[in-house]
Amino acid sequence: MQPVKTVGIISKPGVKQAADIVPALLAWLEKRGVAARYDEITAHYLNRADGLPREIVADGVQLMIVLGGDGTLLSGARAVGSREIPLFAVNLGGLGFLTAITVDELFPELDRALLNQQRVARRRMLHCEILRANVTVACYEALNDMVVTKASIARMIDIETWVDDHFVCAYKADGLIVATPTGSTAYSLSAGGPIIFPSVDALAITPICPHMLTNRPVIVPGESIIRVVNRADDDSAWLTIDGQVGGPLKRMDQIVCRNSANAIILIRPPRMLFFDVLREKLRWGER
Repeated sequence: MQPVKTVGIISKPGVKQAADIVPALLAWLEKRGVAARYDEITAHYLNRADGLPREIVADGVQLMIVLGGDGTLLSGARAVGSREIPLFAVNLGGLGFLTAITVDELFPELDRALLNQQRVARRRMLHCEILRANVTVACYEALNDMVVTKASIARMIDIETWVDDHFVCAYKADGLIVATPTGSTAYSLSAGGPIIFPSVDALAITPICPHMLTNRPVIVPGESIIRVVNRADDDSAWLTIDGQVGGPLKRMDQIVCRNSANAIILIRPPRMLFFDVLREKLRWGER
């Protein structure tokens, strides 16, 4: 990791404690000679008007501090993009599978990060392309998942799925999730999908409320190319990336998913390993 001279800061809106945390963080960084670039929400907590659009906060920084929950972290991952900038995620949200650093650990762990003594984890992203009449009309990078869901309240949709040109299933369901190991503890888990250890090179295909009870989640190798064909009518199905970006689909649109060349770097607290997170967040039984 490069010496940290400038950090980026992205914050979750509407968090009461951030009004105290953000000014204290800026003062702490200034005392150590570290400059900061921050988004408009962070600027609001500072009562300033010099916040930047999130997509350019990462320009020229060596570390990205994310204050919020997992949703804020997903936004930060998109802002970082393909740049090798570690994400320092502090949990100001709810469940927080990815934002494992607590408020109490903020300054001690940040001090470790500035000294290059931090523990890091690389999380592979998912590359998704929408093909319409065999022409690519949109591309996305997901940290958690690609989700196709119904747009109407009651009607199921028809989704055809292929893996490496092998036909898997024609689902009739409320939707379908293609999840990374990181995303296996997000929407996919709620839909009955498996938990995948972060270092396992695999992808999960999870149907959402399928009509056939025998339609079960499937784990495929990470190098697989997954092709999802929307057989619902125009605008009856919706594509969502990481629960935050996307749009309506046309009939016979194809979503092609594969492991991305990009990965994000997460700074992890030394005390918290993966199964520790599961026990804490899912309230699994202790010994």
